[in-house]
Amino acid sequence: MTDQFTFGGEIVWRPTPNHIVRSHLRTFMDRHHIADFAELHQRSTEDIAWFTEAVLHYLDIQFQRPYTQVVDLSAGIQRPVWCVDGQLNIAHNCVDKWAADPDTAHRPALIWEGEEEMVRSLTYAELAAEVNRCANGLRQLGLGKGDGIGLYLSMTPEICVALLAIAKIGGVILPLFSGYGVGAIETRLNDAKAKAIITADGFFRRGRVIGLKETADTAATQIPSLEHMIVVRRVGNPVEMQDGRDHWWHELIEPQPETAVLEPTSAEDLLMIIYTSGTTGRPKGTVHTHCGFPVKAAQDMAFGTDVHQGDIIYWMSDMGWMMGPWLVFGATLLGATCFIYDGAPDYPGPDRLWSLVARHKINVLGVSPTLIRALIPHGDELVKQHDLSSINCFASTGEPWNPDPWRWLFEVVGESKRPIINYSGGTEIGGGIVTGNPILPLKPAAFSGPCPGIAADVVDENGNPVRNQVGELVIRQPWIGMTRGFWQDEQRYLNTYWSHFEDVWVHGDWAAIDEDGMWYILGRSDDTIKVAGKRLGPAEIESVLVGHPAVGEAAAIGIPDEIKGSAVVCFCVLTPGHEPSDALANELRQKVAAELGKPLQPQEIRFVSAIPQTRNAKVMRRIIRSAYLGQDPGDTSSLVNPEAVAEIQKSIA
Repeated sequence: MTDQFTFGGEIVWRPTPNHIVRSHLRTFMDRHHIADFAELHQRSTEDIAWFTEAVLHYLDIQFQRPYTQVVDLSAGIQRPVWCVDGQLNIAHNCVDKWAADPDTAHRPALIWEGEEEMVRSLTYAELAAEVNRCANGLRQLGLGKGDGIGLYLSMTPEICVALLAIAKIGGVILPLFSGYGVGAIETRLNDAKAKAIITADGFFRRGRVIGLKETADTAATQIPSLEHMIVVRRVGNPVEMQDGRDHWWHELIEPQPETAVLEPTSAEDLLMIIYTSGTTGRPKGTVHTHCGFPVKAAQDMAFGTDVHQGDIIYWMSDMGWMMGPWLVFGATLLGATCFIYDGAPDYPGPDRLWSLVARHKINVLGVSPTLIRALIPHGDELVKQHDLSSINCFASTGEPWNPDPWRWLFEVVGESKRPIINYSGGTEIGGGIVTGNPILPLKPAAFSGPCPGIAADVVDENGNPVRNQVGELVIRQPWIGMTRGFWQDEQRYLNTYWSHFEDVWVHGDWAAIDEDGMWYILGRSDDTIKVAGKRLGPAEIESVLVGHPAVGEAAAIGIPDEIKGSAVVCFCVLTPGHEPSDALANELRQKVAAELGKPLQPQEIRFVSAIPQTRNAKVMRRIIRSAYLGQDPGDTSSLVNPEAVAEIQKSIA
């Protein structure tokens, strides 16, 4: 953990005066007479009550009953209580207050495009009416405060409406990845004792119809608490409807009145349980409240990506990944426009993403490094065919960048003038730990620093801060977006984050801070490879490999080695026009040795058609390692491509 840090580089982007003057950060700092970002970060982490209250006021979070105390830490730093005695239903701030204001009621709240090129949009007034109809429909079924409702749809307007309607009735949102199989749905909805699930007949992917209801039907037979299934007609394929349990959305929701009562909820009432994979076979249900996750999402969206009222933000996501709810809650709390797309980003052609940006004049575009690596081989000209001048900045999360694809996005797509707001945190964070922002300079693949309000640090194995070295990413103070624990598993929550150092959250990521104060995330700390005493994050090796023109994607793992402790094994996906060969494998091994040192030369290079990844494009090295070693891979339900695991297992066998 104390090895010399080798990432870094030169500053490639600096904010213009216009970036700074326009920014939420500058406005917020001026309001509180703060000179610069360093002073802001210090104040925000030394006085978390002051900062949290300042953010609540800045975001105009309206309470139905005021809180008496910003935060109560009497139960320990691990169990803070926020907005004590406050009454807050977040749906009021997301929808109702904008719809009631003549100046904002007719601004676009949501724009949607389907793979088949259908387009729908809703103003804030129209969104409020749809949310109210949905809330009334849910109540007609007897659903209300505290009832868990699963969301198992692709990215359509209905999933956004349902998310906000569940909040409005005081229900518990249970987001599910649209690619989940029966087991993953059953496990999560049983854990939360869900009473209902909202699904669809199916969705389009690459011109094909993918069924949803059939999977939901099979899962429902294993969920005793489930009473209702609401079905959106998305693709028009025939589905079986069960009398008494199943209800068509258009029959139940659309005839409802367009006004509805806002359910009184405590600021700390349960809003949402988002399940995230663990290293064991059982997913973790991260608990989020009305005053927690949505406020953190809006704060990070404002201070990081600088989204303002009227801006259009599109973050490629599924609702089952935290960035789906993050996008909807953050954009609507800011009075911005949330753009969603229901389809493959490279269909019918590899320029679909760029055409979406040009057609809808998207201002903030959130992508994953994996997607960018996949688009690079299609060439620069494909990008230049589209007018991308509406983009103010890019954003990225899910996995560490390699410098070369970062530079391609910055230089080719962004014309070296649009910043890439790198953003890293987690479902249990409610948003980001570290981020870029519009008022600080950027280096390739780097973060400007911790999010305001996050007392992040990088420490060695003894908990001592380190710089220019790889260490553990930790947080020393609570923040409003943090999970209130794991659903019905308090001890697992404490063991996972609070057991390493006293009163310090250990996130499980390797990180580093360079001599210029810029931050880097280098992968999960349980992914770390230690070869002959030298520790390195897998991203270092993977960056070397994808720097070769033949390699589009790479994953590096460490396997036990009697002599060196660990040996490196790499899996590579080749770019079009390149074929696997022993000569290429040897060339790649030599390239790693030349750039990182001979001791770190991979023992083996294996060529595969795909690398196991989650829905947010995070490379699952734990699962790759288990497959390679013939071990139980644990929870694989979050993978979008489980067949990639089978390919690795078959190749080893």
